[in-house]
Amino acid sequence: MSHVYLPGATIGVMGGGQLGRMLAFAARRTGYRVHIFSPEKDGPAAQVSNRSIVADYADEEAVKRFAADVDVITFEFENIPVQTIEWCAHDHDVRPAGAILHIAQNRLREKNFLAHAGIPLAPFRAVRSASGLKSALGEIGRPAILKTAAFGYDGKGQQAINEDANLEEVWSASSGNELVLEGAVAFEKEVSVLVARGTDGAIKTFPLCENIHRDHILDITVVPARVESSVERAAAELARSIAEKLELVGLLAVEMFLKANGDLLVNELAPRPHNSGHWTIEACATSQFEQQVRAVCGLPLGATNVLRPAAMANLLGDVWQSGEPDWSAALAVGGVGLHLYGKREPRLRRKMGHLTAFGADADEAIARVTAARSALQSGST
Repeated sequence: MSHVYLPGATIGVMGGGQLGRMLAFAARRTGYRVHIFSPEKDGPAAQVSNRSIVADYADEEAVKRFAADVDVITFEFENIPVQTIEWCAHDHDVRPAGAILHIAQNRLREKNFLAHAGIPLAPFRAVRSASGLKSALGEIGRPAILKTAAFGYDGKGQQAINEDANLEEVWSASSGNELVLEGAVAFEKEVSVLVARGTDGAIKTFPLCENIHRDHILDITVVPARVESSVERAAAELARSIAEKLELVGLLAVEMFLKANGDLLVNELAPRPHNSGHWTIEACATSQFEQQVRAVCGLPLGATNVLRPAAMANLLGDVWQSGEPDWSAALAVGGVGLHLYGKREPRLRRKMGHLTAFGADADEAIARVTAARSALQSGST
């Protein structure tokens, strides 16, 4: 049986953003110490950790020094260099394993893994040249989306290719030597499932999240998702299957497209807590962050039932455009909670925090969180 790390142990977290911050809150509440490794000084996670190491991920000496002072290592984002992961794993348990992070760091590796595992996906092809793009489009057809294989999120590194697109211009504007062409999916909803798998192989899925995007960035997540129960069961089964095939120990977010006929296509994986799971802090028996702590430390996984319908709305730097937001006005809306991430500079499209609201059902929760966010700018100066 894999080693169990009981409260009092030290969890090392690679990455210092808001996911690490909320993970640190959950870990410290349950009696763990938390050390953060990040190139960023005074980042969101460092502000609430027991110790913060500021160094580059390529600094072998700093990485090994960090690892020597912790008991188990996990991650709050997946784009950590492979070499860094190997340094961490030399003498310590790394959960999830570096091999899983390696898959999730690259869209092509990820899609090939899923395809070989029999997971339903949109059609895709690897693209490495202008001629390769033309050939791939001949097989997949238009409309399609050209994406960078690595380091793409929130719509970055993506180009839509419609019927009238000029392929020379598309290729000239592309970034990266390795790209992925995906067939555009006519979907009804975007949904996601958070799944956790423990060291003993036990698996728990969180209820299906319904995600509403704006300008390629997650805007609102609502639970329960407004879908048929058969869709929720199918999504959970897909997430469980992927977790098992990866031999996951930790937490995994599985993003999916729901088509009008009820079919689900897996879009992306994230082997860490996810923006679409922030509602779990207040509205679930176990938050996604506590579940990650439990999974990577070898403790029994927590219950995942929804306590009440909830909606989460992201707060981007755009909210600060007219001055300091009117926090009092937002919090005057009944059933609303505020989370700010400790980021000092509000930039456009930068995730600065989120609001969570509750309601008698999903629609009421959305109405409340939307009203609260609108109130933030109603009286700002």
